[in-house]
Amino acid sequence: MGSDQTKSTIDTEKTTVPGGSCTTSKSCWMVQVVLRLFLFAATLTSIAVMVTSKQSKTIPIFPFHTQAKFTHSPAFIYFVVALSVACFYSIISTLATLSAFKMPSSCSAILLLNLAIMDAVMVGIVASATGASGGVAYIGLKGNKNVQWRKICDLYDTFCRHVGGAIAVSLVASIILLLLSIISVLSLYKRIR
Repeated sequence: MGSDQTKSTIDTEKTTVPGGSCTTSKSCWMVQVVLRLFLFAATLTSIAVMVTSKQSKTIPIFPFHTQAKFTHSPAFIYFVVALSVACFYSIISTLATLSAFKMPSSCSAILLLNLAIMDAVMVGIVASATGASGGVAYIGLKGNKNVQWRKICDLYDTFCRHVGGAIAVSLVASIILLLLSIISVLSLYKRIR
């Protein structure tokens, strides 16, 4: 009788665990592969937009030529480096996810654990780079009257639009990484239960 009650409790727990869209290991695997491909596209797009963002301007008051580009800000350099790391990681993790589907259960569980940990690390890296560059972009857009920093987006409008677009796409990459982290943990949970 105790065995039947234990089995009933285990069956109830299995059916009440939230699965979302990943009800089978194959569907989780497919969702992860698609999200990792979207991550690659988002990080590569954001890098390309940021690296190509530059604008030259001749200031009429003082007749000299100035240029705004991402290498003039350490936050934007950090942004490009962090997203380059995430882009490279998306390639490696996509290949690892593709190979994990054909692995034995014990090996794929170890791989899923490593992917879950690295996904969480990448969320932190991409989110911090997005926040740092977003802060610098906001000062460029609005300025700061308290410390006499003037806004530059009225002069370098094209540059600011490129930076804003790159930051928006990297925010999408951060959300994709967060979803991947959650799905990796759920997949791992399903493998070990």
